[in-house]
Amino acid sequence: MAGDQLHILDVNISDQGRYTCIARTSLDEDTATAFLTVLDTPDAPMSLKISDQESRNVTLSWIPGSDHSSSVREFVVEYEESHWEPGRWKELQKVAGNQATAELFLHGDLNYQFRVYAVNAIGPGPPSEPTERLKTPPAAPDRNPENIRIHGHLPHEMDISWDPLLPIEFNGPGLEYKISYRKLEVEDKWQEHLITRPSFIVRNTSTFAPYEIKIQSRNSLGWGPEPRPITGYSGEDIPTAAPHNVAVEVINTTVLRVSWSPVLPATVRGHLGGYNVNWKRMKSFLNPDKILEEYNSKSFPGNRTHVIVPGFEPFSEYRLTVNVFNKKGKGPKSDPVNFYTPEGVPEKVPVLIPRIQDDDTVLLEWGPPPVTNGILTGYFLKYHLLNKTSLEVIDSFELNITLPDVTQHQIARSDRGNLFRFYLSACTRAGCGPAELAENHSPPEKIGTEASTSTQRWFIGTLCAAALLTLLAVIVCFVMKTKGGKYAVKEKEDLFPDAESHAMNDEPYKYSGSDTKRLKKPILGSTDDTGEDKISRDSLVDYSDGEGEFSEDGSFIGEYAGPRYRDSISEPSGASGPSTATV
Repeated sequence: MAGDQLHILDVNISDQGRYTCIARTSLDEDTATAFLTVLDTPDAPMSLKISDQESRNVTLSWIPGSDHSSSVREFVVEYEESHWEPGRWKELQKVAGNQATAELFLHGDLNYQFRVYAVNAIGPGPPSEPTERLKTPPAAPDRNPENIRIHGHLPHEMDISWDPLLPIEFNGPGLEYKISYRKLEVEDKWQEHLITRPSFIVRNTSTFAPYEIKIQSRNSLGWGPEPRPITGYSGEDIPTAAPHNVAVEVINTTVLRVSWSPVLPATVRGHLGGYNVNWKRMKSFLNPDKILEEYNSKSFPGNRTHVIVPGFEPFSEYRLTVNVFNKKGKGPKSDPVNFYTPEGVPEKVPVLIPRIQDDDTVLLEWGPPPVTNGILTGYFLKYHLLNKTSLEVIDSFELNITLPDVTQHQIARSDRGNLFRFYLSACTRAGCGPAELAENHSPPEKIGTEASTSTQRWFIGTLCAAALLTLLAVIVCFVMKTKGGKYAVKEKEDLFPDAESHAMNDEPYKYSGSDTKRLKKPILGSTDDTGEDKISRDSLVDYSDGEGEFSEDGSFIGEYAGPRYRDSISEPSGASGPSTATV
């Protein structure tokens, strides 16, 4: 007792009853009474009794125990048999909580004992004491095997298996299975075999032939019930026929519709798995002399007569076949069908760079698309004149460049402050591909805004590589010229044979022979024949012969494939709507 509360620890059924609290003073007293109800699991049933002990259908009765103030929901009957699993109790049957009897159907030739327990809202109670043992008489099997499975692992065999009877279902000694089979709608006589194992192989069958099969249990007391036959098939084999009337409809540059006439069911020799569409890319018309060996195949399950097949390359020649398949393998291929895929549109150009050459022109340079999907016919250029402040479009122009080898184009600027936005697409006879975007900004910026960060990195990397190669070439040549101390007077005389040559040496530019390329030479403080003078007079003409990496305006063009052209394309006038011109 603590304060005004009573705590009862580890409560059990003995704590149930009437509790009275008395409050007393020197003058008076008062009382309060309460009844404590303890809820618990039910007590075990009592006095179990078995009636009709001479048969396999018996009645079990009992007297329920106390439910401890929680109604019994159900009674559970358990059994144990001493022949197959002695000492193991298993659930046999459940009955409602308001019943005290159970009708039990028992297997034959077993030595049973039973017990019962009750279940209420609190949980299951303890089981009753077991009954005395009951020996049931032997009998014929009560059922036949279930879950019969038929497989054809080999073309001329049929494997049959099933779930066997449980040992307690034998009902007596000498359990066997009779398997019967015959060809469906062909044979009248059943072939029969008696076996003890739960499987059987029928040999020397026809390939993928339908059979009727039935399995019946028996023991020394007799046969089980008459079984119902089921249908199964003997082993499969590879299909023998190919589809015919194969036709190809080219939907677009990469997708086909393939159709055919189906094979006869008898030639499949198994469960139809589906059809395979096989194709070989013979050649690309962009490189017709190169023989290709590109094979592909796609499976389509089920019985069908046409499919949609993706994954082809544009502007190519293909050869296509179709064959059927089952679980055993693929059948022969159909007669081949040759077809061609049309040209497609090119991919994006890899780089698009606008440059402000001077106050009047913008030079637009690009690289050819890596994949053309057809014969390149040229480019389509669309560009917008933008407001300097708001970048809104002021005017738009369109231009068809019909020279496929061209990789640059000049745009006239009517105002040195003009800003442009360029869209360039590569084109084939099928049309023009996706456009690459580039912009130029204010005229202090000599390099316009590239279409992407990768474009900018590509250009800068190329410039750095060219500069590094040039520097290495200069160093190598310098070392070769200075190796071995070749600074004799004879060399200096060969370089400057007369006074006129010495006079020319003081001029800031030098021309070598008939070479018309103008080379800069540093102007030295003295013309004396010193070592420094000799080195400074070494000509760099050797390094200027041949094509350089840079054009005269300093732009880098050598990375782009194909020759370059200067074409006379008249720019559209400043009309308000789009203008179109053709090279």
